[in-house]
Amino acid sequence: MSVIISPSVLSCDFANIQRDVEMINASEADWFHIDVMDGVFVPNISFGFPVLEAIKKHATKPMDVHLMIQNPDQYIEQFKKSGADLLTVHYECCTHLHRTIQAIHAAGMKAGVALNPHTPIDALQEVIEDLDLVLIMSVNPGFGGQKFIKNAVLRVEQLKNLIRNKGSHALIHVDGGVNLETGKQLVEAGADALVAGSYIFGSDNPTETIAKMKRL
Repeated sequence: MSVIISPSVLSCDFANIQRDVEMINASEADWFHIDVMDGVFVPNISFGFPVLEAIKKHATKPMDVHLMIQNPDQYIEQFKKSGADLLTVHYECCTHLHRTIQAIHAAGMKAGVALNPHTPIDALQEVIEDLDLVLIMSVNPGFGGQKFIKNAVLRVEQLKNLIRNKGSHALIHVDGGVNLETGKQLVEAGADALVAGSYIFGSDNPTETIAKMKRL
């Protein structure tokens, strides 16, 4: 199976967002990665529900929504209504993580959990069998264009072992500083899906860049 590519809409041209959505539709990308930030959990603010709904009107591929917000539970149903197909919450934000995962599934979405760079992989021991994906942050969350944290490759290997040992079917998703070089290392370590934002949208030919990443 080829690697799943999920371009991060956070790096698109907001003045031409429909154009960039249609570019992703026409490309070999698999998902739309949409970062939602509240200015509390991370020092940045991004998309709200109206923007998600606007993207959904034009998107022909699944919407992979990554919540970097406090108290995600209270918005689960609204994210489903706004078009999310996969909903990822941060381990660091969920006091009752298993309940949050159940609520995401009950709303009809696939459930993911993101781990900050300092959070141990073993923190997911008790819920890994309930997850559809795990998002390894290879930068500190909050801003695009950051430098890749090399230890993320080892963390992917650790997560792959946990998934195998527990008989889980969770996909390994990686977000932050991903390009052809780091992406190759991550795929070799066991990553199933890659998020890329500035690397795709900052390239001369985003469609061609996506195609190259699909061949990692």
